[in-house]
Amino acid sequence: MEPNASGPLSTGVPGLNDVLGGGLEPNRLYLLEGMPGAGKTTIALQFLLEGVSAGESVLYVTLSETETELRGVAASHGWDLTAIHIREMLPTQDALQPEEQYTMFHPSEMELSETTLRILGDVETLKPSRVVFDSLSELRLLSGNSLRYRRQILALKQFFAGRQCTVVLLDDMTATEHDLQVQSIAHAVLRLEQSNSDYGAARRRLLVVKYRGQSFRGGYHDYKIERGGLHVFPRLVAAEHSREMMLTKLPSGIDKLDALLGGGLEKGTSTLFVGAPGTGKSSLAVQFAIAAAQRGESSALFIFDESINTLRTRCMGLGMEIEPHLASGLIRIKQIDPAELSPGELVHEIRLAVTRHSAAVVVIDSLNGYLNAMPDERFLIVHLHELLTYLGQSGVATLLVGAQHGLVGMQMQTPVDASYLADAVVLLRYFESDGEVHQAISVLKKRGGVHERSIRAFSMDHNGLNVGEPLRRFRGILTGVPVPIDGVSAVPP
Repeated sequence: MEPNASGPLSTGVPGLNDVLGGGLEPNRLYLLEGMPGAGKTTIALQFLLEGVSAGESVLYVTLSETETELRGVAASHGWDLTAIHIREMLPTQDALQPEEQYTMFHPSEMELSETTLRILGDVETLKPSRVVFDSLSELRLLSGNSLRYRRQILALKQFFAGRQCTVVLLDDMTATEHDLQVQSIAHAVLRLEQSNSDYGAARRRLLVVKYRGQSFRGGYHDYKIERGGLHVFPRLVAAEHSREMMLTKLPSGIDKLDALLGGGLEKGTSTLFVGAPGTGKSSLAVQFAIAAAQRGESSALFIFDESINTLRTRCMGLGMEIEPHLASGLIRIKQIDPAELSPGELVHEIRLAVTRHSAAVVVIDSLNGYLNAMPDERFLIVHLHELLTYLGQSGVATLLVGAQHGLVGMQMQTPVDASYLADAVVLLRYFESDGEVHQAISVLKKRGGVHERSIRAFSMDHNGLNVGEPLRRFRGILTGVPVPIDGVSAVPP
């Protein structure tokens, strides 16, 4: 059965199809390069298995791994390679015998011709529509020199051009110098990269180096390899998801807090809760999620700094009824391990919460953990801007939690300054009065409309979150050590 030439061929990896603008153009030659362990064999098998599912004849030509090794890779993913034609082009045991060693001719003159003839013979017999060569390192060594190597690749390209066949060449980049011979010949070049940080799992990312005549999503895209195959997480481009919508109010269910916020937060906006550790930032964010669930709307919480059990225990101690909403699925909590999850996968999980579960509220707790998830990323703010723009255009109320260094004073700082990105900034502070530590809450910024400029008392107990009256009898509350006015020092409830 011939592949459908009316559209692109699926690679078997949905995320990669997205990056490539739909997939691979049929009947072309492609180069997939990457260091050993990057996942080239995995993605090649997924490409061939996709062809098998479409009823196509497919061929895997291996010049480095044995068929047993390939089937071992497939078994680790739960795949059956029965329908894939596998041809080993490895030296036989007889080649190790002294009488089989070449004397009058250079090995490349004998082995390359023999290998090529065997490959072309299989193609003529099987008539595959998808072929994978693994890997080019062996062909490069058999060729002997760069000129003969380039001519060999050109000959292969011409041979397959008239045979309705899509060819993927794998290159493990083990040559002393990375040449561009095949890159110039291939219709498209994909590169798989992996890096190992000082701590945590290896980070993998994919780059489309070129794709002739096709619009594709440029830049780096994170991916991971797990049982079931390779998963690509396309880089988020917020401009692709733009749409108009009305900004409706999202009340918290606490009257005085909503009054402070001018009626509540708006859907399609982002809010940053910032303050010292323990001031109630996370609890405020959860309160908005519970209020949304009480209206029948879904919420998704992505937590970095505490476990799910700790969050549930804290909510129980504050009298916040989150358990029924967890049971109904209206509130979903995902604990993020910053050492294991890449930024691209995190964005993918957030997008799934919006598209699959229709989340109206998304909580990221906290930005400090988000920063740790991408310690090598120099463009964290740009990455965060794209995410917030996408969520805003999707009508989602995004709640960010940012912990400041220190407890009191005016010199407190956050490791990530996202205040200018957020549409609203809610500040929580400790202050001292009458030998006790109290808390205050204020809204410093709100693009969605008017809000109170006052600083209100704030506390947490077994009855939940309590927002008190404006603290008008103090001066300098944000310094942490306020001065009472007219000698009055009592803190209003």
